[in-house]
Amino acid sequence: MTSIIFLGTPDFAVPILEALNTTYDVKLVITQPDRKVGRKQVLHQSPVKQAAVRLNLPVLQPEKLSGSPELDEAIALQPDLLITAAYGQFLPTKFLNAAKIAALNVHGSLLPKYRGGAPIQYSVINGDAETGVTIMEMVKAMDAGDMYAQSRLPLTRDDDTGTVFEKLSVMGRDLLMATLPEIIAGNETKTPQDPDLVTFSPTLTKAQEHLDINLPATQLDNWVRGLRPAVGGWVMLNGVRTKLWAITPLTETTDLPAGTVVLREKKQLHVAAGDGTVFAINQLQPAGKAIQPIAAYLNGAGKSITQGDQIIGEA
Repeated sequence: MTSIIFLGTPDFAVPILEALNTTYDVKLVITQPDRKVGRKQVLHQSPVKQAAVRLNLPVLQPEKLSGSPELDEAIALQPDLLITAAYGQFLPTKFLNAAKIAALNVHGSLLPKYRGGAPIQYSVINGDAETGVTIMEMVKAMDAGDMYAQSRLPLTRDDDTGTVFEKLSVMGRDLLMATLPEIIAGNETKTPQDPDLVTFSPTLTKAQEHLDINLPATQLDNWVRGLRPAVGGWVMLNGVRTKLWAITPLTETTDLPAGTVVLREKKQLHVAAGDGTVFAINQLQPAGKAIQPIAAYLNGAGKSITQGDQIIGEA
């Protein structure tokens, strides 16, 4: 049976690991170390570690794979395949070379578009009409290897990073399982990436979580959905750091400055964005509070808000 070392960390990688384990010999799972999460700093295992434990698979969690004893242990297994899916670290060249057949990555974009750590987020943030997954050969340069196969996924205005992660996880699993037999048999052809079409998607920074109210409403909505559900984008609303979890770009226009209330009713709050556009706030979360619908906010902390108020400052 073909032997595999699997590397992955988030939920995206779990269905892929589960499928591989049904058909192949998964010798080892490598994932990121357990991390402290939340105000209470509770130690959490990665979703991939949780799945590996459930499947009774051995797990290694080096803080840094390169130069570690764990790397030597993995190489000693002499796997037929290395397969990664959102692992989160570079793989040393000597590890890539240890794979007898191939070292493969399930990447959440239509390469060569969006090489890097946040391809799914950027597909939503940039308002792309479609995205997809690529099965690619791993090389020393980031996401630069030849491509074995791709599947495409249309995007809608209802999608956010969470829904796209879920869809691409299943799509990546199915594409990988369909492609692997031909790769193992040596029959699958590879396609080089066009260097002229390369774009990058670096991991998002804390600064990028601060929403720019001067963006047109449609672009602002892209950012809200691109940052949802993992972190949430925020603004200073009436002097309080407030996350906007759901907004709707509207067809109406305004001459009011960005951040100004265009309409305030019992269950509606319309706010000016950039270029004379307007959006409705549907769900928000003031600091220290739970996520709430706009009606609850307007009946509570936002009770004094009136039309014409400048409630959101510039980014």
